[in-house]
Amino acid sequence: MNSPLLTHPGPLAIDLNQPGTYLHWSIFEISVANLVVIAVMVAIFGAALLLPFPRVRHSAPAPAEVPPDAAPAGEWAANLGDDADATMWTSRARRWALRTLPPNKLLPDRQPAYVASWVYVFGVATLAALGVAIVSGFVIAIGGTDWWHTNPVGHFSGVVAFAASVVECFTGYLTQQNFDSQWIATNGKDAFNAVGVGAFFNVLNFGQMLLWHVVLVPIILVALVGAHVLLVRVRGVSHPLPAKRIGWRNRAARKAAKEAAAAPWRGPTRRYDILKEGTIATAIALALVLIMAAVLSSPDVPSVSVQSWAKVAPADFLGTAAAELNGTAGAASYGPPYNTGTGAVQQVGPVNWQTLAGVTQPVNAAQDFVVTPLQKLAPFSPALAAALTTYTSAPAAQQQKWATAYGDAVTKVKFVNGTPVVPPASDGPVPVMMATELNMARSGALDADLLAQRQFYGTDYTRPLLFIADGEYYAQQAEAMHLTGDQWGVMNETGSYPGQPWLWLFQLWYHVAPFNNSPAVDVWAVYLTGIGTLLLLAVPFIPGLRDIPPACGTSPG
Repeated sequence: MNSPLLTHPGPLAIDLNQPGTYLHWSIFEISVANLVVIAVMVAIFGAALLLPFPRVRHSAPAPAEVPPDAAPAGEWAANLGDDADATMWTSRARRWALRTLPPNKLLPDRQPAYVASWVYVFGVATLAALGVAIVSGFVIAIGGTDWWHTNPVGHFSGVVAFAASVVECFTGYLTQQNFDSQWIATNGKDAFNAVGVGAFFNVLNFGQMLLWHVVLVPIILVALVGAHVLLVRVRGVSHPLPAKRIGWRNRAARKAAKEAAAAPWRGPTRRYDILKEGTIATAIALALVLIMAAVLSSPDVPSVSVQSWAKVAPADFLGTAAAELNGTAGAASYGPPYNTGTGAVQQVGPVNWQTLAGVTQPVNAAQDFVVTPLQKLAPFSPALAAALTTYTSAPAAQQQKWATAYGDAVTKVKFVNGTPVVPPASDGPVPVMMATELNMARSGALDADLLAQRQFYGTDYTRPLLFIADGEYYAQQAEAMHLTGDQWGVMNETGSYPGQPWLWLFQLWYHVAPFNNSPAVDVWAVYLTGIGTLLLLAVPFIPGLRDIPPACGTSPG
């Protein structure tokens, strides 16, 4: 999973690959880069509330709207067709569409006067950012998935896509194929697997994540955004919250307020050039993206491969391979969706979603990571062939004894001219197998073999990543880059780059008792984050917060 490294940022780029600076308070830890991003977001929102909007000339109150079932007037009435064809499905659909969304609603030139606020600009800015993200996807599709690693413009599509969807951004991070992408995938899998989603949404499969990122999620996003825009055009811009909160017991007042909010706006209006505003917003979003991409370098720490691992930390590689062979490694005893083990199975409540989803991506660690790759070399090595014959013909209990004995002895391994020398132990043919496995890994052949075990495209990194993640070297690299869970790493990026601060709510539960000590912490994190996200929808109804817009002059009060 190695990709070219952007060794030299562009001439205007600021290199942020140096180690980041972090602030710690109580259970919280955050990078200075993330804190800057949050401060900028708060400052922008505060400015939108407080800065006066350019004054425009208001018109008279809007005339009474034509009822939807009334005969439409104007030039577009001819598009209804002949009344004799009114019973045709096509004619009915056209008439319904024109009555529901006539041209003056689809492309309005007047809007309620209360939209004269910078807060209402966020909507069109979000649409513009989504457009830029889609266009950036086209560029990457033309240049290929490795384009951003070598092009000086850098990687910005995942960051821009956040404005449209966290899911789109998440899959964007997974498709980068650098170390950060690897670490997000190998750690994110546990939460997805624990709730059964990993059975069909495999974050270790680069090809699947790429298709989600460029096809499925964008289609869903565009459909949702399109439906939202059409609904706004049909019903009009949402009315501002009333200046005074209506009590829950005052049913008559709440009913009247609901009817008023659903009714067409009867107050003053302002000129509103929707196409001009959309064009300006898109130009500004595109300019910001290009400027930031040119000024800031791109985080691109190379991914860890089995080859690089075996070369840099051969002792750790041998110990991990022995653990896979005797069944004590994480991948060997993980559980669904990889095997029937129980090592990583989690449950909260009466239903175990992980076991219910079943084994959908079979992984036999001993066979897939060690025995099967070695069998392909056996015809070329009599010594290896003899060792494999001895090992495979022995009972399972004997195989485990040999692998366990080797695993204990390999902690004292020494290397003579690159060859592992392990203290004598009752480990049978395992030393010959492990020495060959190490040479195979160092040559890069093991990486290729683990990918080749998956048919067709070779984009499923489930096996190599599970193997690498069981080693200590991988976690040590992540800890050095401040990416582990104890370091609030889910929010961080490599170097001094801003990360994903919006994931604070998910990360929080891993540090709050009693959830942080629960063996099912991943399930708790998913459940509680989902509940918390739903509760955020109630923020506008919290007393005090709803009084901010009228106090700032962004709605009639």
